[in-house]
Amino acid sequence: MKNILVTGGAGFIGSNLVKYLFRNYTDYKIIVLDALTYAGNLDNFNLLMKGNSHFNFWYGDVRNPEIVNSLVPEADYIIHFAAETHVARSIFDNKIFFETDVLGTQTICNAIVRTKNRLKKFIHISTSEVYGTAIEEPMTENHPLMPCSPYASAKAGADRLVYSYWKTYGIPAIIVRPFNNYGPYQHLEKVIPRFITSALLDEPLTVHGDGSASRDWLYVQDHCKALDIILHSDNENLFGKVINLGTGIAIDITTIAQKVLLKMGKPLDLITYIHDRPGQVTKHIASTRLAKELLGWEAETDFDKGLDLTIDWYANNPKWWEPLRWMRQVPIKLKNGTIYLH
Repeated sequence: MKNILVTGGAGFIGSNLVKYLFRNYTDYKIIVLDALTYAGNLDNFNLLMKGNSHFNFWYGDVRNPEIVNSLVPEADYIIHFAAETHVARSIFDNKIFFETDVLGTQTICNAIVRTKNRLKKFIHISTSEVYGTAIEEPMTENHPLMPCSPYASAKAGADRLVYSYWKTYGIPAIIVRPFNNYGPYQHLEKVIPRFITSALLDEPLTVHGDGSASRDWLYVQDHCKALDIILHSDNENLFGKVINLGTGIAIDITTIAQKVLLKMGKPLDLITYIHDRPGQVTKHIASTRLAKELLGWEAETDFDKGLDLTIDWYANNPKWWEPLRWMRQVPIKLKNGTIYLH
């Protein structure tokens, strides 16, 4: 039996991974640590999982050394998702981002230092946001780190902190930088579920700026498969590595809004352009070479298929997302004092 600790495991990507592991490895014990902030949701787990002795949920903050120090020694593997993740919220109120993303990661790393002889792997989930806007295409793992928002800079701090603990203390760390994930159970603050639920409600799809900002979109199940490969790989060369997870294809926001409306049979005039978000990244596009070379992994789900699956999920699960409708937008105050909802 493998004991796997998943921090932030009740969030979007974390809960998808936990369910993936639960389905595919019935003999594993999965320990979830989550503070259940606005983005964590116990409804992401069904009653079958909650009642299973191989699923163990702990309500707690990753910054709390008492609970972290009690859980880390139980784990053979740790997958560290726990973080504040919303760009617009980091502009509105950024203190918690640095506390959770950096100090929480430090708390985990310090606990690992004490028990590193037991721990086999520590997989840290970073983000492509640490790169900022692409100055080279595709963006390799050696792309300069030029974070454009408080969220991105907090994640860059955590990313480099983990690397330093591998270099200094020899913890068995592997850092992944996923590009923009989408799929079931994603919070409505993110653009694709916000667009889909707005279309379901016949409300405007608000697009920042002129809608030309583009991203590399990764379906969440493809991300889970990559983490599965890392978890079970016996390749010693993974330790200390940074690995991008993306598709190598960038799609702009206006195109996504149009695709959502066309697929859902809604009029294109629902698209509404608003003031651009401060710290906006113009383009992200992943180099997929290293993931193929080290993991033999590449994304399997093309964007249209993934979007169809995501639309179907939100259309069939209104009870999950309707309580979150009020959280689709947050206020941002610009330099001139103007307040916009993003």
